[in-house]
Amino acid sequence: MGGRVPAARANQAGHWGRGSNRVSRGGSGRERHCDPLIFVVNKRFPVILPGPFAMSDPVDKKACLYFMGICGTAMGSVAAAFRDAGYRVMGSDAHVYDPMKSFLESRGIEILNGYDPGNLSEKVDLYVIGNAQSRGNPEVEAVLREKAPYVSLPELLRREILQGKRNFVVSGTHGKTTTSSLLAWIFESAGADPGYVIGGIPGNLDQGARFTDSDFVILEGDEYDSAFFDKRSKFIQYLPEVAIVNNMEFDHADIFDDLAAVKRTFGHMVRLVPENGLVLLNGDDANCEEVFAAEGHSPVKRVGFGENCDARIEDVVYHQESTTFRLEGEAYEIPLNGEFNVRNAAMAISAARFGDLSPDQIREALLQFSGIKRRQEVRGVTARGITVIDDFAHHPTAIRQAIQGLRSKYPGSRMWGVFEPRSNTTRRNVFQEALPAALAEADAVCIAAVARADQLDEDERLDPDQLMETLRASGKPAYYEPDVDAIIGRLGAEAEDGDVIVVLSNGGFGNIHERLLEIL
Repeated sequence: MGGRVPAARANQAGHWGRGSNRVSRGGSGRERHCDPLIFVVNKRFPVILPGPFAMSDPVDKKACLYFMGICGTAMGSVAAAFRDAGYRVMGSDAHVYDPMKSFLESRGIEILNGYDPGNLSEKVDLYVIGNAQSRGNPEVEAVLREKAPYVSLPELLRREILQGKRNFVVSGTHGKTTTSSLLAWIFESAGADPGYVIGGIPGNLDQGARFTDSDFVILEGDEYDSAFFDKRSKFIQYLPEVAIVNNMEFDHADIFDDLAAVKRTFGHMVRLVPENGLVLLNGDDANCEEVFAAEGHSPVKRVGFGENCDARIEDVVYHQESTTFRLEGEAYEIPLNGEFNVRNAAMAISAARFGDLSPDQIREALLQFSGIKRRQEVRGVTARGITVIDDFAHHPTAIRQAIQGLRSKYPGSRMWGVFEPRSNTTRRNVFQEALPAALAEADAVCIAAVARADQLDEDERLDPDQLMETLRASGKPAYYEPDVDAIIGRLGAEAEDGDVIVVLSNGGFGNIHERLLEIL
């Protein structure tokens, strides 16, 4: 199926002064003998941070990590995973709130409310600075002033977890969370006990990150930047043996100027896959093909519907509660709807096969997959039969695919699309023309005010009025409402028994889901 990456390489030169990293294996366990990483810092921070550990190493050997911005989804999940692995962990955030607050406290993690230079402590070995932090943050300024050791979250993962592992990195503008969740669950179901870092909460797994002694680590490979001091995409740090490239479109207008910049960063990741690894490429996506042609040096397997694909998706049948299809002569069924989920599953299957799992092991896992929070998640059904669904979709392509996928599950139902322009890209007018076409997949539309509109110049900002005009011209009932209360009032007046309301937002959206369930 594919070669193994060596567990580690002797005499590896480390940025922090690693001398050697010798690894021996015995039985199913993993024993590491690592020279320490020594930081040369001022007297306030006499740091000796041990190198990568086996998860079974004694807890008292492990370092104290301080996560700055610990209540972020990725930061909190990874912090908890390090704590579970035996590291000492603490952190701070500007707004300490549930559910992350309770989740972290249940792991015995100390959380400091607010950013304060006084939080810096001699017991901290390393500061992990989240990509939401910037210059001017009092703790950031103190760390820089004191010459304290700090890293970004992706750099921490690379240095402490990913070296010597078989890292399966799932990338793409869309489908990363679903594909990485599927892949992690397939390995888990097969007894491989994988480590994973996923930007969501898979229904089959209890948390978004976990580190184990397994050779396998499944990572959601985000193209967003790593930190204010490292503007490279996160996935550049992830040492991919397998790189899944689901698709490639323009997104993240706050950090990428254009599609060419997006292609460039994906090219940097593809360039890192070794000759004994594999790139799983969307063979139906011209952008993916262009990037691999320019940057690929590893074996490649094209996955998709086209005749040029090495792993062709065939015989797709959409049922109300599941989808069946064939891939490389094998039949599979997933309890998910929509073409985009078939593509996600095909990528996960192809990666699992490279990891030497059998079709039978994969089939069993797929049938047991219970989805992901905030991905077509049914939040409830009212007494009037009105279904409220939460979906993280915010890019026009993701919005279109989410609504199309739900059509097969709710045939004949009138479908509302309730959209919040909240992401750094959808707040801008770069998708002024693409958004109406995507939202028009719904039968009726409600759009909220542009989030943090005052932070954007008027000529840069999405124009909701123009959005309304375009939708109404296409014959769609469309309403622009200034806040959540107004949207709830509109739906209270317009929604009919049996309707399906799909809430599309990458934020909390004022707890609109529960409030709709209460009023409808």
